[in-house]
Amino acid sequence: MRTRYPLLPLAALLMRPASANFFLADSYVGHDFLQSWTWETFDDPTHGRVNYLDQATALASNLTFASDDKFIMRADSQNTVDPNGRGRGSVRIKSNKAYDEAVVVLDLQHMPEGCATWPAFWSLSQAGPWPHGGEIDIIEGVNLNNANLASLHTTPGCTMSSAGPPDRFMSGNVTATDCDASVNFNQGCGVQFGSPASYGSPFNAGGGGFFVMVRSRDASGPGVRIWFWSRDDPRVPLEVRAPPPTGLFAPASLYPTAWWGEPDAVFPLSDNCDYASHFDPHIFVFDLTFCGDWAGTAYSASGCPGDCNDYVNNNPQAFQSAYWEVNSLRIYSPRY
Repeated sequence: MRTRYPLLPLAALLMRPASANFFLADSYVGHDFLQSWTWETFDDPTHGRVNYLDQATALASNLTFASDDKFIMRADSQNTVDPNGRGRGSVRIKSNKAYDEAVVVLDLQHMPEGCATWPAFWSLSQAGPWPHGGEIDIIEGVNLNNANLASLHTTPGCTMSSAGPPDRFMSGNVTATDCDASVNFNQGCGVQFGSPASYGSPFNAGGGGFFVMVRSRDASGPGVRIWFWSRDDPRVPLEVRAPPPTGLFAPASLYPTAWWGEPDAVFPLSDNCDYASHFDPHIFVFDLTFCGDWAGTAYSASGCPGDCNDYVNNNPQAFQSAYWEVNSLRIYSPRY
C-alpha cells in the first residue's frame, strides 16, 4: 500500500522542469467518444465468444450510450446467442488520434465484471504488424479477478527486472519479466496491483476510481508508470480528481509529483528495453470480449460454472454488470 509521504529516491523527488510541459491535448467526455472514436467490428483476435457491433447498431440496441457527462459501453444482457453465430453482442472502440509521450487520466465509474468477461483498456501502435510498436495494457483481467493486471507486449529484446528498488519503485507485484509477445504464450511482462479494489466487483462496489498512465522519455528514467486510486481514497491527488484549470495563456498542465506516492506498476524503458526501438505513438482501446484465449482458459479455475462458451450463449442475465461507465478520459501531451 502506498504511504501518504513516501520515501522515494532523489530523482523521483526532483521532477524535471519539463514536467510542466505536459498540457491538456484532448478531453473525452460523453458524446466526445461518439465523434472521436471508431467502433471496430472485426473478428476478435483473442478468439473470444463475442460479436463486436458498429456504432449505429450499438446505439440502437443500447449497447452504447452517451450523455453530456457519461459514456457507457455494455454487453448484450437480453438475448441468448446463436451457437453458430460469432458470439454475444459487445463493443470495441479505438481512439482516432495516436499519442506518444502522454499523461493519461481515466475517471472510471464502473468496469465489466463477472464470469466469462475479459475487459481491457489498453494502447497499441498502428504501424503494424502487431506487436511492432508495442502494446500497453493499463486495465485488464478476466472472470472473477479482483486485482488489476498491467502489462507490456513487445517485439523481442525487451525485458524487465524482477527486483524492486532502485529499478522499480512500485507497490504492485511482478508476474512476468519478458515482454516479448512471441514467448510464454504472449503473457508479456506484467505487474499485478496490490489493491483488491483495482478490478472487477470490488472496484465497482467502491464507486470506481482513477487510473493514471504516464508514458515518458524523461531523462531521469524513461518508461511507463501506472497509478490507481479508489474513488473514496483520501490520497487521490486533487489534479487527478478534478481537472486542473486552463491558464490564461496556455492549456491546463499535469505531471506526477512525489506526493502521488509509489506507482502501482513501473516499466523502465532504457537499457533492457529501448524506448525508441519498441514503442511508437499509440491509439487507445476499450473492449469487452468473452472467453477466448485468457478468460476461456482460466474459466474453470476461476470458480465459474459449466463451459465458458455455453455460459455466454445461454445466460444473458449474467452480463447485466458487464459494462464500462466512463466519466472522463483526459490526455496530456508534451510541448517542447
